[in-house]
Amino acid sequence: MNSKKNLIPAILIAGGIAFAACSSPAPQTEQAAAPAAAAAPAAFPQFDVDATWPKPYPNKWKIGGVTGLAVDKDDNVWVYNRPNDLTSLELQAERTPPISDCCTRPPSMIHIAGHDGPGYKEGEVIESFDAPQGHGMAVDAQGFLYLGQNTVRKYDKTGKLLGEVPHIPVNQDGSPFTMPVIPTRIPGLGSEGPVASFIRNLDNDIKNAAGNASEQRGTQNQLRQAAFIAKYPPTTPMIVGGIEEIRTDDEANEIYIADNSFGGRVLVFSLDKFEFKRGWGAYGHKLSEISTNPDDHAYTPGGPMAKEFVGHLTFNFSKDGLVYAADRAGNRIHVTDKQGNFKQEIKMAENTGVGGSTGGVMFSNDAEQKFIYVSDLTNNKVWFLDRATGEVKGTLGQMGHNAGSFFGLHMEATDSKGNLYTGEVFYGERVQRFKPRP
Repeated sequence: MNSKKNLIPAILIAGGIAFAACSSPAPQTEQAAAPAAAAAPAAFPQFDVDATWPKPYPNKWKIGGVTGLAVDKDDNVWVYNRPNDLTSLELQAERTPPISDCCTRPPSMIHIAGHDGPGYKEGEVIESFDAPQGHGMAVDAQGFLYLGQNTVRKYDKTGKLLGEVPHIPVNQDGSPFTMPVIPTRIPGLGSEGPVASFIRNLDNDIKNAAGNASEQRGTQNQLRQAAFIAKYPPTTPMIVGGIEEIRTDDEANEIYIADNSFGGRVLVFSLDKFEFKRGWGAYGHKLSEISTNPDDHAYTPGGPMAKEFVGHLTFNFSKDGLVYAADRAGNRIHVTDKQGNFKQEIKMAENTGVGGSTGGVMFSNDAEQKFIYVSDLTNNKVWFLDRATGEVKGTLGQMGHNAGSFFGLHMEATDSKGNLYTGEVFYGERVQRFKPRP
């Protein structure tokens, strides 16, 4: 059973791990010690992992990879996970009779308490519902949820479907566009797991000396479909591909969506009616300026930046109206205003291959939002960047299974108290909470 005595800080500083330690009081002497000099302020945010959060899930659930993470207006946490990631080894409690005490398939949407509240305790599950699994999730100021599936769909907290963002009538393979369904299952029967296909592609790339091909393959394959692109070019004012990221701007009545077609497009719709308003690509390119030449979306780790987004686009916007679009496969972040006017390119861990380095984007909760928090799937750490300069100031975590480490760091979110929440895919398949040091 976890307790506060088991909290393990996981701050990685300048290549070494700094652990907070408790020491015995120094022996008293007759002569008073000189006043200690005031400690210099930390160069970047410092956190300690909270191993007491979350509490064990009910009903013998084991969650799959985390593909969406959002904090609501009450500082509670919604987790969107992939139950289909679970293998038969993890579902043996579903069999008749059960052949193990663990585990069972969870619902895809789980609401976890960030604090004590009416009818629930900190870390407990407040409510849940099942919906087709996907990628990307947001919660607005009224508590409505927006899930990235093959388009963005709006739900209430009971799981009632309320609407969807327009999508072209076909998928990229030419099949009709339809709403995904929760698959019919044989109890206890799982999938091959969350990493099997990823590892196969990686192994093939290594054998064929193909570099970063696996991460860029989806973009490159789509851009070679000339007939499809002629019918649905980058100017298409609806979702063309799949969903990577969702953010709501409630004050402006807007919802921002990362459509993964053409390497990634930032698309903005009205929040109430899902009417298209505007969009852009890399370097603030207008939709009409986005190149469909595969070479313009190609990137070699450590080489020149691509002319267009490479793949797996996520984003967030700061309080001062700037949009930070992270091109994960391109190891960079593009900063624009909310109209798409380009301001800055931030390059980060440019030699990173496979999954890329620049994943989710969050900000420190000071008034100026001095720091950008970047979750890194491949290097398995959170990077802390100076928002004004883009300079790396420090990191949090490393690859591993211990509390405070990561195996497939995928999602991040923050609350009003400055707590940092993370979600993992691959073999991680968990959420963690990190508390800011005083």
